[in-house]
Amino acid sequence: MKIGLYFGTFNPIHIGHLIIANHMAEHSDLDQIWMVVTPHNPHKQKNTLLDDYHRLHMVHLATEDYPKIQPSDIEFKLPQPNYTVNTLAHLQEKFPKHEFSLIMGEDNLNSLHKWKNYEVILQNHDIFVYPRFNSGEIDEQFVNHAKIHRVGAPVIELSSTFIRESIKKGKNVVPMLPNKVWEYVEHNMFYKK
Repeated sequence: MKIGLYFGTFNPIHIGHLIIANHMAEHSDLDQIWMVVTPHNPHKQKNTLLDDYHRLHMVHLATEDYPKIQPSDIEFKLPQPNYTVNTLAHLQEKFPKHEFSLIMGEDNLNSLHKWKNYEVILQNHDIFVYPRFNSGEIDEQFVNHAKIHRVGAPVIELSSTFIRESIKKGKNVVPMLPNKVWEYVEHNMFYKK
């Protein structure tokens, strides 16, 4: 089975994430998309994150009607801060019959050369890249790389940061979140202060 790994803090998961994940599930040769909830991204400050299990629960709520999209807490069990290369090695060991690929935006592709052991990732895993506005220049080594596949997914310029800031300012964010996620955020009064 071919699994696409879509990593994120999902703080909160929003319709942009779902549109990308569903596009990859429906318009690529990937059989399933696993939304890997990152407990602590080495490049983000931890104090802005909701509790890991609240974010995982929101991913469950958002994906329950999408049979090809699954939440994953695999990184919760790994040492922190965690790196993608370690997660991939762990998954390959745990699920030897699966083939794992990464899903990332062009902006992440631009910084791939800064990732820990990125050469190992590229050697062993395909990367599916979706377009982003203002992603900048792609590093020459990644332009025609055999393992990097560009997918013409819709360009979604919606960020969790924008949603959190809008909630804090008392703005209506209902159209930006799956209904059950919005209800959960509202019920728990997340991001209000």
